[in-house]
Amino acid sequence: MSENDSVKKIDFEKMFNELEEIVRKMEEGNLKLTESLELFERGVKISKILKKELEKIEHKVELLVNDEQTGELKTEKFERVDE
Repeated sequence: MSENDSVKKIDFEKMFNELEEIVRKMEEGNLKLTESLELFERGVKISKILKKELEKIEHKVELLVNDEQTGELKTEKFERVDE
């Protein structure tokens, strides 16, 4: 099993927490260069996986909206607004 495969099996919240921990450690600035590089590489891998997962979730999300003409509720696809 590759390292990438093991990352995919971790649930979203655990991956997000790990990424936050990596950022915290790197912000402290007490790491050796090799440790910083390893953590940076791991953080990049995790952030890419999280981004893909969020994109998948966005495609599944539907908005519940009130039809102003009929007053009935209906669903619409969620459209992402880029900042």
